Amino acid sequence: MAASISREPSIHQLRLYLVLSEELHFGHAAARLFITQPALSQQIRELEKRLGVRVVERTGRAITLTEEGRALLPEARAAVAAVDRLKRVADAQLRQISGRLIVGTVGAEAAMAHTRAVLGLFKKRHPSVALHLLNLGFRDHLAALTHQQVDVAFVRPPVTDDIELHHLATEPRVACLAADHPLAVSPRLTLDRLSGVPVVDMPEQVPRLWWDFWAVDPRPDGSRVRYGPVVTDMESLLHTVATGEAMCFLPAAARDYFPRPGISYVDVTDLTPSTSALAWSRTRRSEPTIRAVRHTAREVTAGG
Repeated sequence: MAASISREPSIHQLRLYLVLSEELHFGHAAARLFITQPALSQQIRELEKRLGVRVVERTGRAITLTEEGRALLPEARAAVAAVDRLKRVADAQLRQISGRLIVGTVGAEAAMAHTRAVLGLFKKRHPSVALHLLNLGFRDHLAALTHQQVDVAFVRPPVTDDIELHHLATEPRVACLAADHPLAVSPRLTLDRLSGVPVVDMPEQVPRLWWDFWAVDPRPDGSRVRYGPVVTDMESLLHTVATGEAMCFLPAAARDYFPRPGISYVDVTDLTPSTSALAWSRTRRSEPTIRAVRHTAREVTAGG
């Protein structure tokens, strides 16, 4: 093997080598690392290639350390320990952020379990950050991010390209109809049965890609939706539906969060589901408070 160093080893490879040096057996080390034995063997060979020296002598799955391998162990431990310290310092800095985080919500998103989980953990992780919740109307709930009226927002996608998302939850959509509408008594519906029923419309400031999704426009057969009155927030939407002027599609959670006299919710069997997400402006993703809440949202979803 050539004695010259071709490339620097990765910390991941050094971690694998340290475990292998303790187990002195590829199979046992691979099981401890939750990887396959061939994958571990390949990484060790790559480590040797990058270092320019052989670190183990192979006799089947069992191994012994070479003289070079034993000499490198203290340095490998020191390198891995240094990276671990670096990560701990970075995490500590992240936890020490302070200031204010303005959080936008739309509809009932502030009450959703995933929203409460993210904000609850954020408060625990970052007690020095003051949280301010701002309820947004349909007209401005996406523009509020790009105009920096809020730092992050809990929204229902789709969103425009200047906004990034972290997915939090998925649930069905349902038809929201006037209680006296002939279709409201159906236990379930299909989209074709709702063809021709007018759908509430949104102000022109609302990105059309967002409302096209929620209005299911066009329908699967290519037909376009007929629109009714323009609404600006959830209360005006529910009032318009209750008066029979138009219908809409909402997340299934609306049954629990928006029960109203004169409103019926009906399952739609061929309607694609909706998602909930944490959203932020692409240009602000690295700001400390936004980075911290993004990290918190990842923790929540990783923990189920």
